[in-house]
Amino acid sequence: MPNPGQVLIVDDEPQLVRALTPAVTAAGYGVSVAQTGKAALEILSSDGCDIVVLDLGLPDMDGKTVIRRIREWSNVPIVVLSARDIEDEKVAALDLGADDFINKPFAVSELLARLRAALRGREKRFSDRTRFKAGDLEINFSGRKVYLQNSEIRLTPREYDLLYTVARHAGRVVTHRQIMTSIRGAGAPMDPQFVRVLVGQLRQKLEADPALPQILLTEPGLGYRLIPED
Repeated sequence: MPNPGQVLIVDDEPQLVRALTPAVTAAGYGVSVAQTGKAALEILSSDGCDIVVLDLGLPDMDGKTVIRRIREWSNVPIVVLSARDIEDEKVAALDLGADDFINKPFAVSELLARLRAALRGREKRFSDRTRFKAGDLEINFSGRKVYLQNSEIRLTPREYDLLYTVARHAGRVVTHRQIMTSIRGAGAPMDPQFVRVLVGQLRQKLEADPALPQILLTEPGLGYRLIPED
């Protein structure tokens, strides 16, 4: 089985690291470990890795600072581990450039699924792709056309921009701020109600039952997640 990549686990809990390392290794990944933010940045700059699993609560610096520092020069996928129940913290981590998050405690199988999704997301560049397909949903990027069960769905320009944004990050959380930036540009004031209304309009056109969405899912207090691409 080909090596799917090198994982850098950044966490100062020895028990968690001891539990994760063999499971991640068994899935075929190589594993590096750092117990502090400083060590993580040094490993990433010297040895590199394909994906970072990052705890927000580190002994020497806040995990959000680590994300900010990494994003100054690297586009490596970052999956955040969080024991914090504060939604603002998770939103901030995602806005700073984390690709996804998973709450502690968690099942290893869920973490591995998130790793695969984050790595697929980084591998699939939209600059040279013309289509996206997930279940009954298909998007033709070059023609800005959307199909559901092979029938074209008419979207407004803003509805399409929203769908395009979440499709670019399919399977991962997209925050309200990321959506606002993509639709209204950098520096646009936050307007969660605008996003909620737009999501509601889009669900009316895409979902069999908009009250029980199966395509565009809500991450309460954080944003939205489109189902992963086939």
